[in-house]
Amino acid sequence: MFFYKLSSVHLLLFFIISASCSSHVENLASEAYEPIIPQTAKTEQHLKPSGGIYTTQGGGLFATDRRASAVGDILTVQLTENFAASKSQSASAAKSDSFSVDLPAMLDPNGNDANLTAGGATTFSGTGAAAQTNSLRGQISVTVTQVHQNGNMNIVGQKKLLLNNGDEYIRLSGIVRPEDISADNIIVSNRIANAEISYIGAGDTADTGKKGWLSKALSTISPL
Repeated sequence: MFFYKLSSVHLLLFFIISASCSSHVENLASEAYEPIIPQTAKTEQHLKPSGGIYTTQGGGLFATDRRASAVGDILTVQLTENFAASKSQSASAAKSDSFSVDLPAMLDPNGNDANLTAGGATTFSGTGAAAQTNSLRGQISVTVTQVHQNGNMNIVGQKKLLLNNGDEYIRLSGIVRPEDISADNIIVSNRIANAEISYIGAGDTADTGKKGWLSKALSTISPL
């Protein structure tokens, strides 16, 4: 009886942990998209006014270029992703064979010549088609995490939306060129190299559209 109660408690805890597993996993994944804040020590020379209109801190009085160029700078990405893919295939195969064997007359009870024939035929025909269309539009702000020698920059960022029955995550990473950044510090997503853009849901709403662990296990071991 004690074993039965203990097993029931463990089973209940298992279901509770499984229910919140998706949110916990996505929160851990969010750590890789945290912004990088450069820790630069300000020297007395930087803080001391020089008396001129140009300073090394803000680019000067006439500096208007505020595009991202250093680690920790913020860059806005305009998401304009439209992707459509389709695939179809068909296959067919056919095979037939036959053979005959003449048997001696002694094998036939009536003394007549006997003949044994056999044959078979197999056919196969199959078709398949798949189509997928995705669209993602909007804006997301990211931070520069690394500047390469040629001027290209690695960017990483995410946007987390807190909803009533779950969370939504928009994550982006990739490499950008300074020439592709507009004067208002915006870059179009199709100009990002090695781009990784993900839109992920976590929580009750997202879990309703996924198979449970028991259904996955049964689908894996099912011979049908």
